[in-house]
Amino acid sequence: MYLLICNLAAVDILYSSSSSPTMIGVLLAGANTISYVTCLAQMFTFHVAEVMEMFALAVMAFDRVIAISYPLRYHSILTNVRTVALTFVLWVAACLFVSVMPVLVITLPHCRAKLQYAFCDYAAIVRTSCLNPSYYFNLVTIVFFFLLFFTFFFILLSYLWIVFVVLKSAKNESSKVFSTCLSHLIVVACYYVPCFVRIVFTRIGLVLTVEERQGLMIGAILGPSLVNPFVYCFRTKEIKNKLFGIFKKVRPIS
Repeated sequence: MYLLICNLAAVDILYSSSSSPTMIGVLLAGANTISYVTCLAQMFTFHVAEVMEMFALAVMAFDRVIAISYPLRYHSILTNVRTVALTFVLWVAACLFVSVMPVLVITLPHCRAKLQYAFCDYAAIVRTSCLNPSYYFNLVTIVFFFLLFFTFFFILLSYLWIVFVVLKSAKNESSKVFSTCLSHLIVVACYYVPCFVRIVFTRIGLVLTVEERQGLMIGAILGPSLVNPFVYCFRTKEIKNKLFGIFKKVRPIS
């Protein structure tokens, strides 16, 4: 579990730091230039972190399923070696899925040098091209929607299985199970709710201004990264006690 929390923390750091410095520079400092290579690198890093956020949440749901369904065999099933290997495979898979984006973008002729959004993501770069962007949007949208709904339904099925196990059990441990899964449920909601809100807005034909789109995107990027550390720090007893112990050590002597 702690290895998976560390992986989620690394993903959140990459997710926010890949876009936040540029957004701060554009929105606050007025720094409105970026090199083409740096822009492509930022796009790749941002979308790898975006995909890894889904994978990290899905594998943490799997971790909860094993912990609740097979509590006595938990440490023998999810060993440290297997957890690290699974995490490594997910990072490689995320990079492979996202690698299609720079391949498509590099081949495009660009007629505009100004991005509509405050940082370099795939949609912003494609909109600078001279060609009709529909094909390039549709291709990546199919991949993104597949990953989004696959991971979401995997998490949903995981919790349905957990509910089934709890109802099947003779012991009344529903409150303990709910407490165990609450942290993960909060983190899942913080990531998937903004994603589905954007999808619903798009499907119903609601036209958002550039400022509204940027605000929704910034909230979707920074929201999980801000909430996740607080959730796991205050909901996980061992981490909370460790932090309190550090603060007690550094407390000044009066």
